[in-house]
Amino acid sequence: MEKVRLQKIFTDAGIMSRRAAEKEISDGKVSVNGKTASVGDKADPQRDVIMYGGKRIMPQKSRNHTYIMLNKPMGYVTTMSDEKGRKSVSELVSDVGRRVYPVGRLDMYSEGLLLFTDDGEFANKLTHPSHSAEKVYRVKIKGKLTQKDIDAITSPMTLDGYKLRPVKAKLITAGKTDSEKNTFSVVEITLYEGRNRQIRKMCEKCGLTVMRLCRIRIGEVSLDGLPLGKWRVLTDGEIEYLML
Repeated sequence: MEKVRLQKIFTDAGIMSRRAAEKEISDGKVSVNGKTASVGDKADPQRDVIMYGGKRIMPQKSRNHTYIMLNKPMGYVTTMSDEKGRKSVSELVSDVGRRVYPVGRLDMYSEGLLLFTDDGEFANKLTHPSHSAEKVYRVKIKGKLTQKDIDAITSPMTLDGYKLRPVKAKLITAGKTDSEKNTFSVVEITLYEGRNRQIRKMCEKCGLTVMRLCRIRIGEVSLDGLPLGKWRVLTDGEIEYLML
């Protein structure tokens, strides 16, 4: 295999973006065949031993399409352009190298795991109601929640004339105080469908105020430390799991 720049190898392997890889390389955290690498170095991912974080970086299988995840920040709309001039997630994935589109949505004030692809079949499969991957959210809610509140969130509920599928909710913390001296609780909510603004509407119906909402996982595919506003390529295992 022809030698390519290390930062491209990192991106192709689904580790991190090229910019992030350049920083890790410049910080001396990457080695090739036992020698500390420098920005601009090239390697053959099939033959050379590229090490980062104690693990060898292996190339992904060759694919015709692109599949990435973004850790979406608050304040970005999930469209590729916006007639109102608001910030769009397209700005955060402009350096992917291909035109990719979001799979599903997160509202402007929500953050977390958002998938992108240029594979229409993949996108349709993930957004179809029959797709079984659960979606897990970490939700910061105003006030001190009780078990009664958790029971209300998980009770049978109808929104906009639609009877929701059962959800799970687990109280992580209750009655904490943030830097602005607001009392809050943190709940982990698991959905098995993706209705529009479902968690916000559920909480509103239960008399609860959402302060922050972050999607942390889709099935077995997790943010797993991906920095806010950054993206990475999905691994082969993640792609194959989501396609099941």
